[in-house]
Amino acid sequence: MMLFFKYMYQHRKTIFFYFLFSIIFFVIFWLYGLPLDAVGYAFLICTFIGSIGALIDFWHFFKQHKTLVDLQKRVMLSIDELPEATNQSEEDYQKLIKVIHQDKIDLITQKDHDYEEMMEYYTLWAHQIKTPIAAMRLLLSDKEESECEEELFKIEQYVEMVLTYLKVDHQGNDFQFEFVDIDSCIKQCIRKYAKLFIRKKLQLNYEARSLQVLTDEKWLCFVIEQLLSNAIKYTPSGYVNIEVKDEMLIIEDSGIGIQKEDLPRVFEKGFTGYNGRKDKKSSGIGLYLVKQVCNRLGHKISIESELGKYTRVMIDLRHIDLEVE
Repeated sequence: MMLFFKYMYQHRKTIFFYFLFSIIFFVIFWLYGLPLDAVGYAFLICTFIGSIGALIDFWHFFKQHKTLVDLQKRVMLSIDELPEATNQSEEDYQKLIKVIHQDKIDLITQKDHDYEEMMEYYTLWAHQIKTPIAAMRLLLSDKEESECEEELFKIEQYVEMVLTYLKVDHQGNDFQFEFVDIDSCIKQCIRKYAKLFIRKKLQLNYEARSLQVLTDEKWLCFVIEQLLSNAIKYTPSGYVNIEVKDEMLIIEDSGIGIQKEDLPRVFEKGFTGYNGRKDKKSSGIGLYLVKQVCNRLGHKISIESELGKYTRVMIDLRHIDLEVE
């Protein structure tokens, strides 16, 4: 019904002049004393024929509207299915749409090309920097320089974060979904950070539980590793608990906590909050990447904290709608 009123409004000038001319005929016949019945009959016949023509025209208008609405869903791919122009104005508009669409395709192509070049450079850079890192690790292993090893580990993590940052916002990512044993995934991450737990003398509590989760193992491990890294970084002493309960992964630490006003923004890109500003080493990227990856995996993530007492991160491992771009 709304579409019908839009159609009537679009043809309001034609309707106005039709009734205006009819009134002029009635007035002229009346002034000359001619029978008004003749004009009335002509008016009714013209109105009947005009209504039939208007209904046919409205049907074409409706089909054109429906075609354009359907095309909106796939206009990113092609505009070849645009309805045939019925007048010069529509033809001009279609030419304009085609020019804009082609310009957009060219921009997307250029953007993809630039992204591929950037990815090639950073991937090469990451592989190149891993060589001296591996060599330094071999040299340090003989001297037991634990502090240097810890800093070296951080460098490796920052390199991985660069690649993750580049990949996670790009549609052409490499997510591969399969059923993964969550216990195996958690243990991989614990082994990776074991030396840091020992060095800081933090108590790690985790009770193994077998649970199959539909996810991407590599990306889920990245999420867990980033959360463990934050837990270790912001927990001077105490514990870190890892628990899998009712298909929910919970990572809790007894660290410095997060201020209440900062909690709603911790997943924003570049947001460091009070702790980050105080520490002066936080990039505000870690939790942003965690949130983005969880969105891609279809896992909801939430965080609770009390300043000076604890921080608890909860990841819903149930299969939820995956994010599609």
